[in-house]
Amino acid sequence: MTNENKTFEWGEKYPAPAKLNLMLRIVGQREDGYHLLQTVFQFVELCDWLTFLPNDSGEVVLEDSISGVENSDNLIVRAANLLKTETGFSGGTRIRLEKNLPMGGGLGGGSSDAATTLIVLNALWNLQLSREKLMQLGLSLGADVPIFVFGHAAWAEGIGEKITKIDVKEQWVLILKPDCHVNTKEIFSAKDLTRNSKSITIDGFNAGQVQNDCLSVVCKHYEAIEKALCDLSVFSEARLTGTGACVFAQFESEKLAIEAELTLKDKWQTYLTKSCNKSPLFA
Repeated sequence: MTNENKTFEWGEKYPAPAKLNLMLRIVGQREDGYHLLQTVFQFVELCDWLTFLPNDSGEVVLEDSISGVENSDNLIVRAANLLKTETGFSGGTRIRLEKNLPMGGGLGGGSSDAATTLIVLNALWNLQLSREKLMQLGLSLGADVPIFVFGHAAWAEGIGEKITKIDVKEQWVLILKPDCHVNTKEIFSAKDLTRNSKSITIDGFNAGQVQNDCLSVVCKHYEAIEKALCDLSVFSEARLTGTGACVFAQFESEKLAIEAELTLKDKWQTYLTKSCNKSPLFA
């Protein structure tokens, strides 16, 4: 597991990194409607940043609200209050958020913010919950939260909660964000979504089986994503992360990634970054 002994301090800035789905297969569906997945998560160095300050009032206060999201609905506030409820802790905190990850991009920004909140406040409040317990609490906030609490690139199954640590090649990555917001629920309820892909093994992924079963449905509903994939694929294999809207490509060198970004940045919102197996929160 990731370094359990990292020390956290009040007033420091802590990263909440983005993730990429390097592969996404839908291999079944549960009776409650949740889809059974196989996916590979890897982090990138692109991050939101959170600062936690002591607060004597006992309340959780998010100082930087996000447009269109009530503070009480924000996953950061919900994560902090969940820790208080779970442990009976009476203290509070003021939280500052520097938002860099695009909303609705499939990069896991809200889930990552929640995970950083769980990890850091567990330490600052001296709650002493285990990493496994924090992952369990995270799952109640969203299916992607546990991987950010886990903190290492991973193979995930089930609804995303069965996690196995793996190492994936770390490369330069160019991410494009089309100007649209994908409705994940709409994609997962689409009649023509593949729900019976054959399960593969980690060896299968390593051998190049990197399909995303959401791709064809997403492209059918969102023309901008199909165009972004087309433009990016000129430079390297272009892929969709999760249900999008972001698409990404990996590059062998920084030079090649920069060349692609220079060509595409006037047409698309671009993010040039590097992938990493260990979450920047624990690195």
